[in-house]
Amino acid sequence: MTSVLFKNFSGMTWTVNPRLRIVSAVLHFSLISFLSIQAQEVVQNNKNSLIQPALFDEPEILQLNLSGDTRTLFNDRGDEPNYHRMEISYEANGQKISIPLKVKTRGNFRRQRENCFYPPLLLNFSKNKTPADCLFAGQDKLKLVTPCRGQKYVVQEYLVYKLYNLMTESSFKARLVQVIYSDEKKGKDTEPLFGILLEDEDQMAIRNQAQIIKPNGLRPNKTEQDHFLSMAVFEYMIANTDWSTQYRHNIKLLRKKDVRLPIPVPYDFDHSGIVDAPYAKPAPELLLQSIRRRRYRGYCLEDQEILKPIFARFNELRENFYKVYTECPYLEEKYTRNTLKFLDAFYETINDPKASAKAFGYPCLKEGTGSIVIGGLKVLKK
Repeated sequence: MTSVLFKNFSGMTWTVNPRLRIVSAVLHFSLISFLSIQAQEVVQNNKNSLIQPALFDEPEILQLNLSGDTRTLFNDRGDEPNYHRMEISYEANGQKISIPLKVKTRGNFRRQRENCFYPPLLLNFSKNKTPADCLFAGQDKLKLVTPCRGQKYVVQEYLVYKLYNLMTESSFKARLVQVIYSDEKKGKDTEPLFGILLEDEDQMAIRNQAQIIKPNGLRPNKTEQDHFLSMAVFEYMIANTDWSTQYRHNIKLLRKKDVRLPIPVPYDFDHSGIVDAPYAKPAPELLLQSIRRRRYRGYCLEDQEILKPIFARFNELRENFYKVYTECPYLEEKYTRNTLKFLDAFYETINDPKASAKAFGYPCLKEGTGSIVIGGLKVLKK
């Protein structure tokens, strides 16, 4: 096998002995069957372990304070960052609720100092130290998205999660927060900064009566078709190309006991055109001049009739999609106006047969870049 930068998105063949390919196929089928049984057991064993829904179901902003040696925490951005002891607090019914926890920096792009001033964080709660009646009861680890280059982009990414929640329950719940970071050594507090708390992936899976699986090199056409195509059209709508199922890059895969194939669940939308973060750029391999340019990243469909009910679903959701932006009080008026126009262009495409055939037929073009997989360095040649 030869390592290259790209591989075919829909028709990849592995360069191995045919006998080994048969063995591999059998092993793959056995693995999926095993994971299906395992998923049922996990759901059964954890059916009573769901978190209190208030954390992610309440619409208002949650005001938090994270205190400790925050300067050391934010400076710990190596490949293997350490946990740092912190305290998180909030007010409920006029009383301050304080919870000790461990926190470390996380992520790839956004953890790098040259890319973001504040690194994203991982909050690690202790079951023994978290009160049973507080908002964080039952939590283990939560991702906290922090401002990278401007708070408004945090809000704009948060709204993408809300859009996808309207699409399907197989999605990550998110909570918009404002956090004051208190450096106890320096005696200094930051201003309240927007952030996003993301639902734990295992909790998301349990909520969907499913389990997270981690197969290597899973091609898109080996996932549940309706969920994948709906997700791929959604990614096209928001102009996001920063994902792949093969590398599980910004994608989690769910195994549900009543669904034969894995369901892809997207996350991390900061490189999408609809968020329009100043640091976001399309992958050079895609030959796109701007992240605002849409590029469909699904697999080749010779017959696009299968997309018609998916387009119909997007048309049904159009008004609710627009309300996500028109009813959000934290957006700049100019951004809201431009975003509605951006969505208008998407709807013009899916409701124009010629335009949609061109846009969603792109992965079928041999001379195009629709078959390039983004994410990872070691990829197999055809």
